[in-house]
Amino acid sequence: MATTTANPKDLAPAKGGKMKKMMIIAIGAIVLLGAGAGGAYFLLGKQASHAPAKPAPELPPVFFPLDSLTVNLQSDDGSMHYLRTGLTLKLKDEKIQAAITEHMPEVRSHVLLALSGKKPDDITSVEGKKQPAEELRKTVDAAASSADKPVHVEEVLFTEFVVQ
Repeated sequence: MATTTANPKDLAPAKGGKMKKMMIIAIGAIVLLGAGAGGAYFLLGKQASHAPAKPAPELPPVFFPLDSLTVNLQSDDGSMHYLRTGLTLKLKDEKIQAAITEHMPEVRSHVLLALSGKKPDDITSVEGKKQPAEELRKTVDAAASSADKPVHVEEVLFTEFVVQ
Protein backbone atom coordinates (compact mmCIF):
# COMPACT_ATOMS: atom_id res chain seq x y z
CA MET A 1 0.00 0.00 0.00
CA ALA A 2 1.26 3.22 -0.91
CA THR A 3 0.78 6.04 1.36
CA THR A 4 1.79 9.51 0.74
CA THR A 5 2.73 11.62 3.54
CA ALA A 6 2.23 15.28 3.31
CA ASN A 7 4.91 17.44 4.55
CA PRO A 8 3.40 19.82 7.17
CA LYS A 9 5.83 22.56 6.14
CA ASP A 10 4.44 22.61 2.60
CA LEU A 11 0.85 23.20 3.72
CA ALA A 12 1.56 26.19 5.97
CA PRO A 13 2.98 28.47 3.27
CA ALA A 14 0.00 27.77 1.05
CA LYS A 15 -2.40 28.96 3.77
CA GLY A 16 -0.17 31.92 4.56
CA GLY A 17 -0.10 32.92 0.87
CA LYS A 18 -3.90 33.02 0.71
CA MET A 19 -3.99 35.02 3.90
CA LYS A 20 -1.48 37.52 2.51
CA LYS A 21 -3.56 37.93 -0.67
CA MET A 22 -6.71 38.54 1.37
CA MET A 23 -4.90 41.09 3.58
CA ILE A 24 -3.50 42.92 0.54
CA ILE A 25 -6.94 43.02 -1.11
CA ALA A 26 -8.58 44.24 2.12
CA ILE A 27 -5.95 46.95 2.67
CA GLY A 28 -6.23 48.00 -1.00
CA ALA A 29 -10.02 48.22 -0.69
CA ILE A 30 -9.73 50.34 2.46
CA VAL A 31 -7.23 52.66 0.76
CA LEU A 32 -9.49 53.02 -2.30
CA LEU A 33 -12.54 53.74 -0.14
CA GLY A 34 -10.57 56.31 1.84
CA ALA A 35 -9.34 57.98 -1.35
CA GLY A 36 -12.88 58.03 -2.75
CA ALA A 37 -14.27 59.52 0.46
CA GLY A 38 -11.50 62.16 0.54
CA GLY A 39 -12.11 63.07 -3.11
CA ALA A 40 -15.86 63.36 -2.54
CA TYR A 41 -15.29 65.56 0.52
CA PHE A 42 -12.89 67.76 -1.44
CA LEU A 43 -15.27 68.16 -4.40
CA LEU A 44 -18.39 68.66 -2.34
CA GLY A 45 -16.57 71.04 -0.04
CA LYS A 46 -15.51 73.15 -3.03
CA GLN A 47 -19.07 73.29 -4.35
CA ALA A 48 -20.41 74.37 -0.98
CA SER A 49 -17.84 77.16 -0.71
CA HIS A 50 -18.81 78.52 -4.16
CA ALA A 51 -22.44 78.85 -3.11
CA PRO A 52 -23.43 82.49 -2.64
CA ALA A 53 -22.78 83.56 0.92
CA LYS A 54 -25.55 85.10 2.94
CA PRO A 55 -25.25 88.86 2.89
CA ALA A 56 -24.10 90.36 6.13
CA PRO A 57 -26.99 91.76 8.10
CA GLU A 58 -27.28 95.46 7.54
CA LEU A 59 -26.48 97.49 10.60
CA PRO A 60 -29.14 99.87 11.87
CA PRO A 61 -28.54 103.53 11.04
CA VAL A 62 -26.98 105.92 13.54
CA PHE A 63 -29.05 108.94 14.48
CA PHE A 64 -26.91 111.90 15.51
CA PRO A 65 -28.86 114.79 17.10
CA LEU A 66 -27.40 118.27 16.80
CA ASP A 67 -28.00 121.07 19.27
CA SER A 68 -30.98 123.32 18.51
CA LEU A 69 -30.29 126.33 16.32
CA THR A 70 -31.97 129.73 16.25
CA VAL A 71 -31.60 131.73 13.05
CA ASN A 72 -32.84 135.14 11.92
CA LEU A 73 -34.74 134.85 8.66
CA GLN A 74 -34.81 137.33 5.79
CA SER A 75 -37.98 139.34 5.56
CA ASP A 76 -39.42 141.50 2.78
CA ASP A 77 -41.71 143.49 5.05
CA GLY A 78 -39.01 144.62 7.50
CA SER A 79 -40.35 142.66 10.46
CA MET A 80 -38.14 140.32 12.49
CA HIS A 81 -38.65 136.60 11.92
CA TYR A 82 -36.64 133.75 13.29
CA LEU A 83 -36.45 130.02 12.93
CA ARG A 84 -35.75 127.67 15.80
CA THR A 85 -34.89 124.21 14.56
CA GLY A 86 -33.57 120.96 15.88
CA LEU A 87 -31.78 118.61 13.51
CA THR A 88 -30.94 114.93 13.65
CA LEU A 89 -28.62 113.40 11.07
CA LYS A 90 -29.24 109.87 9.84
CA LEU A 91 -25.84 108.26 9.25
CA LYS A 92 -24.60 104.88 8.09
CA ASP A 93 -22.16 104.24 10.95
CA GLU A 94 -20.25 105.70 13.90
CA LYS A 95 -17.20 106.53 11.78
CA ILE A 96 -19.19 109.19 9.94
CA GLN A 97 -20.49 110.51 13.26
CA ALA A 98 -16.91 110.86 14.50
CA ALA A 99 -15.92 112.75 11.35
CA ILE A 100 -18.86 115.15 11.76
CA THR A 101 -18.03 115.67 15.44
CA GLU A 102 -14.44 116.61 14.50
CA HIS A 103 -15.79 119.32 12.16
CA MET A 104 -18.76 120.43 14.31
CA PRO A 105 -17.92 124.18 14.37
CA GLU A 106 -17.76 124.22 10.57
CA VAL A 107 -20.94 122.15 10.26
CA ARG A 108 -22.90 124.46 12.59
CA SER A 109 -21.61 127.56 10.82
CA HIS A 110 -22.58 126.29 7.37
CA VAL A 111 -26.01 125.16 8.59
CA LEU A 112 -26.65 128.57 10.17
CA LEU A 113 -25.62 130.37 6.98
CA ALA A 114 -27.80 128.12 4.83
CA LEU A 115 -30.87 128.59 7.01
CA SER A 116 -30.44 132.35 7.51
CA GLY A 117 -30.88 132.89 3.77
CA LYS A 118 -34.46 131.55 3.87
CA LYS A 119 -37.66 133.59 3.98
CA PRO A 120 -40.52 132.68 6.34
CA ASP A 121 -42.96 132.15 3.46
CA ASP A 122 -40.55 129.75 1.74
CA ILE A 123 -40.28 127.33 4.65
CA THR A 124 -43.80 127.18 6.08
CA SER A 125 -45.14 124.53 3.69
CA VAL A 126 -44.21 120.84 3.78
CA GLU A 127 -42.41 121.16 0.46
CA GLY A 128 -40.68 124.26 1.81
CA LYS A 129 -39.23 122.13 4.61
CA LYS A 130 -38.10 119.27 2.36
CA GLN A 131 -35.93 121.50 0.18
CA PRO A 132 -33.87 122.91 3.10
CA ALA A 133 -33.44 119.37 4.47
CA GLU A 134 -31.80 118.28 1.21
CA GLU A 135 -29.69 121.46 1.10
CA LEU A 136 -28.56 120.87 4.68
CA ARG A 137 -27.63 117.26 3.87
CA LYS A 138 -25.32 118.49 1.11
CA THR A 139 -24.01 121.28 3.34
CA VAL A 140 -23.09 118.90 6.16
CA ASP A 141 -21.48 116.50 3.66
CA ALA A 142 -19.31 119.30 2.29
CA ALA A 143 -18.44 120.83 5.67
CA ALA A 144 -17.45 117.54 7.37
CA SER A 145 -15.70 115.85 4.44
CA SER A 146 -11.98 115.91 3.93
CA ALA A 147 -9.87 114.61 1.08
CA ASP A 148 -9.11 111.33 2.84
CA LYS A 149 -12.41 110.95 4.73
CA PRO A 150 -15.52 111.64 2.65
CA VAL A 151 -18.72 112.00 4.66
CA HIS A 152 -22.17 111.02 3.46
CA VAL A 153 -25.27 111.95 5.47
CA GLU A 154 -28.19 109.76 4.44
CA GLU A 155 -30.91 112.15 5.60
CA VAL A 156 -31.46 115.30 7.64
CA LEU A 157 -34.45 115.04 9.95
CA PHE A 158 -36.13 117.98 11.63
CA THR A 159 -36.94 117.33 15.28
CA GLU A 160 -38.05 120.90 15.93
CA PHE A 161 -39.19 123.55 13.47
CA VAL A 162 -40.64 126.82 14.74
CA VAL A 163 -41.01 129.90 12.54
CA GLN A 164 -42.00 133.11 14.25
